[in-house]
Amino acid sequence: MDQGPVQIAGLVLGCIGVIGTCAVTGMPQWRVTAFIENNIIVFESLWEGLWMNCFRQANIRMQCKMYDSLLALTPDLQAGRALMCIAVVLSFIAFMIAVIGMKCTNCAEDNEKSKRIILLVAGISFILSGILVLIPVSWTANQIIRDFYNPLVNAAQKRELGDALYIGWATALCLVAGGGILCCSCCSGEKKFKYSLPRKSVASNVTRQTAVPRKTSSLYSKSQYV
Repeated sequence: MDQGPVQIAGLVLGCIGVIGTCAVTGMPQWRVTAFIENNIIVFESLWEGLWMNCFRQANIRMQCKMYDSLLALTPDLQAGRALMCIAVVLSFIAFMIAVIGMKCTNCAEDNEKSKRIILLVAGISFILSGILVLIPVSWTANQIIRDFYNPLVNAAQKRELGDALYIGWATALCLVAGGGILCCSCCSGEKKFKYSLPRKSVASNVTRQTAVPRKTSSLYSKSQYV
């Protein structure tokens, strides 16, 4: 089976994951305002992200402001900053490594063993970056859901899941799937065995089959006398 299309599919999924990781990191829609109970001011909306919060009122353009201090963020968003930045760098490096190890490229000088190792490293890096994206996204979603159903939390402080979280889950899936495809493609390429018989044994079998038995000298001498 030709591994070229399989590797291209894994690379495309990894590329989508890289783009999604960068988008999720910069999007402010991690936590959005929840309109419940007494919080009926539907003309106002608040978005909270890793780097800024945005506030919009009716008929007024949205205004975004960077956080004044890292300590002002909740623990899930603080960890999300670090993990998402690492995921962006790691996924980009994995994409570049995967391009080098592709079967259709000549960066590794057509060395199949080296390309398999390079693809394996790229696949593992994609999977790790997907896990790094999944951790802060799931952590933030768990925190939002727990506060939403907590009766001790004020209704004005409750939030809902933002679009960035849904995109983050899809991004993590693409990264893990792309990395798994690359790992499987390089592992399947190693399972190729060639069976061949030694030349000497083949030659000896041929000579044995074609050899003609010789008559003994005694039989030949007796037939002469007869």
